[in-house]
Amino acid sequence: MAYVTDPDRRVLVAVDMESYSGRDNVLQHRAQLAFQEVMTTACEELGFDRTAWVIQQGGDGELAILPPGTSERAVVTRLTPVLDRLLREHNRGLSSEARIRLRVGVHEGPVHLDGANGYPSEAVVTVCRLVDSPQLKAALRQFPGAAVVLIVSDRLYHDIVRQYQDLRPEHFRQVTARLPEKNFEAVAWIYVPGESIPAPDAIPAPPGLIRDHPDDGSDPERIDRKGPGPRPQPTGSGQVFQDIRSRGIGAFGNGNSISVSGRPEDLDAWGSPR
Repeated sequence: MAYVTDPDRRVLVAVDMESYSGRDNVLQHRAQLAFQEVMTTACEELGFDRTAWVIQQGGDGELAILPPGTSERAVVTRLTPVLDRLLREHNRGLSSEARIRLRVGVHEGPVHLDGANGYPSEAVVTVCRLVDSPQLKAALRQFPGAAVVLIVSDRLYHDIVRQYQDLRPEHFRQVTARLPEKNFEAVAWIYVPGESIPAPDAIPAPPGLIRDHPDDGSDPERIDRKGPGPRPQPTGSGQVFQDIRSRGIGAFGNGNSISVSGRPEDLDAWGSPR
């Protein structure tokens, strides 16, 4: 039996494209070209030598083993925001079926680069499972305007995100990534560039709110509403609008007041895939 050489500890990046298999041949061809252009441009902007990456292509994405000395901090905190910006530029004006949206996973660990049919490594398996987890796919669906979502291993979150805070730690959502059919389960952290907000349980609930559904995480679309109480009356020259569901700040003329009664807590879908 061949002697097993010592592994190399490397930063690992797995990238997967949303809805690739649903495209026809022409759109798959265009998507692959655009994917390579975006990845190359992002690496050039960040000063990464992509020619030194050990890459295993997958058609709809890639597994990349980065060279020794690569900054974990730069990969974790800078790669995804740059990809998000580049993809937003690329996707502008394209139909929904032609747009490219990516799931990105980052992990690190020992890797054998001399495998006979790939790269033997538990760390490689983990980063691929993370990027394929239902929790990450749900996060990308939850924000249709997002171009990229990131998932990092628990170790990298605590070693990089919490320690250096180049990205705000509270904008990451802790999940348990599960793939039961693969016998995989791991704590990880999800970040959506430009659209992340604190977890719902970190936001104090306004007084007087009751649940339409039990707060057991079983319904990712649950909405809070106010319990019974006296209806407010108009005062002065203004008007009072009650039981209006609004997703943003609204204005109904001068001197009016609004009672907003609905607040969706969509982020629960990250932990409970649809």
